[in-house]
Amino acid sequence: MIELASIIILGIFAQWISWKIRVPAILPLIIIGLVVGPLSTLWSADGEKWIAPIYNVQTQRGLFPGESLFYFVSLAIGIILFEGGLTLKRREISDIGPAIVKLITVGSIVTFIGAGLATHYIMNLNWPISFLFAGLIIVTGPTVIAPILQNVPLNKNVSTVLKWEGILIDPIGALVAVLVFEFIRSADGGVAFTSHALIKFSQIILIGFAMGFLSALALFQLIKHELIPRFLLNVFTLAAVLAVFVFADILAHEAGLLSVVVMGMVLGNLEVPRFKEILYFKESISLLLISILFILLAANINMSDLELITGNKGSMILFGFVALVLRPLSVFVSTQNCGLNFREQLFISWVGPRGIVAAGIASLFGITLTKNGVAGAEYITPLVFMIVLGTVILNATTARLVARLLGVIQNESNGVLFFGSNQATRLLARYLIDQKRNVAIVDNNENNVNKAMSEGINAFTANIFTEEMADNFELLDMGYLVAMTANDSVNDFAVKKYQKIFGERGTYRVMTPEEMKMEKSELPHGLFSYTDDFLNISEVARDYPNIQEMPVKDLNELERCVDRMALQKHTIPLFVRNGKDIQVLPRDISRLNVASGSFLVYMGRTFSAQEPLELN
Repeated sequence: MIELASIIILGIFAQWISWKIRVPAILPLIIIGLVVGPLSTLWSADGEKWIAPIYNVQTQRGLFPGESLFYFVSLAIGIILFEGGLTLKRREISDIGPAIVKLITVGSIVTFIGAGLATHYIMNLNWPISFLFAGLIIVTGPTVIAPILQNVPLNKNVSTVLKWEGILIDPIGALVAVLVFEFIRSADGGVAFTSHALIKFSQIILIGFAMGFLSALALFQLIKHELIPRFLLNVFTLAAVLAVFVFADILAHEAGLLSVVVMGMVLGNLEVPRFKEILYFKESISLLLISILFILLAANINMSDLELITGNKGSMILFGFVALVLRPLSVFVSTQNCGLNFREQLFISWVGPRGIVAAGIASLFGITLTKNGVAGAEYITPLVFMIVLGTVILNATTARLVARLLGVIQNESNGVLFFGSNQATRLLARYLIDQKRNVAIVDNNENNVNKAMSEGINAFTANIFTEEMADNFELLDMGYLVAMTANDSVNDFAVKKYQKIFGERGTYRVMTPEEMKMEKSELPHGLFSYTDDFLNISEVARDYPNIQEMPVKDLNELERCVDRMALQKHTIPLFVRNGKDIQVLPRDISRLNVASGSFLVYMGRTFSAQEPLELN
């Protein structure tokens, strides 16, 4: 009981430490696992581990008897991969560009072949084990990339490539490792890739894809037709994932991993009712499983495993080759003529930490093959853990410095973040996008977010009262914040909470109905419009859905136009634009520097300074 409780407590403590010092959680998790596992034998009174994952009959200590640990690890990785599959959106993948497509295809092939050859010749391991290791280290993973991106404000090209490579390459790496593993099992550890191995290969592909696809469609129909009560939705989905994993594994051993990845990917791209509830629940389950899993896996390593690495100079050479030669080679081969400059390619080459899937599946396969007596299998787990720890430490400690040296870090934030996905904010966002601005909209209503995304606007479903937005590395470029929801309290909260994070260059909110009754001189600074509240702006956006411009040659002309617009129906002045520079109209317009070539940007019906006023 004490050991089990300790794992959960230490796992959550490690997650908190990682959040506090802004490093991937896998780093403190593995370190804690090593301390309470193999390293603890150096100072414990009886020479036993403080936490022993596998039950020992002689000492009567341990948590999982027989092959129970194997089953737990297998199911846990299945749930983690399913949650990862849920985050893959087809509409986002279609726009990520050739660089990412090549990285996860050509780059994976280069890494697989290069690492397999290097492991065989440097570590003198047999070919099957060498290529199993190669398949395992293909992956980078979002759980190790995300904390680095959150802590380093990279330019959009680099952050987008690293983010999507990490998400997409997880199931690819898992699939390659599973297939090599099955070849090894089918050929009894040899290199004779027989017809039996080829049949098993085909079975995994066919059954994995079929089970994942069909089960996702079945679950979607159950949810869509409300055949699952809301209070059971999350746990029913979890049970369905476990059922699919186990059934696919029964039909074709090791097809379970592929089936749950496909199931997650299909569900993630369907219009699933209450999808966010499922995703949040799965994120929480994955967080807990990751916390438990990696302490267990690290604790299960023995001192003899560590001595295999520390006592072999080839392991350090292999690490250097993977991190400093193979990663740059795969990046540069994959990203030629793909819109990335040399400095961006060089930084992406530097950042390639391995993560959850690599370490988890390595332990899973390492345990199995070692029990089956496959030669060299004892090297799999410690070698992969060495790569994981080494790359995470290297990248987490040097990413900011290298980014600054290469000039791929953002010197200033020019993006615009809108709170509230309504027609007015979508009109403004489209206008700013046309002006080559990076724009994002945040709303807690998924339907509103989908409307924005259907119009080609970058939008997120998020609750501004939680911490999830502050950790979203896709919003690092935001320097202007505009709160334009229908709720005045939400707007006020958003401005106060996020102005230092997303509004360093300007923070604005819409006027309240009470402020509409005040004199202009009494109004606070930082309003998005000093003439109209949310209701007025929404009505204008509905009746005249246009953002228009009119030239103004000097400050006097600007003031005359703004004064006339204030008296004109269905016309709301918003910005002054000069080239790419856009300024929100302040309370005191005389503070603006209006040069020749400036334009007054407004929303609503076409306005002419000469036409008679249509008074409110």
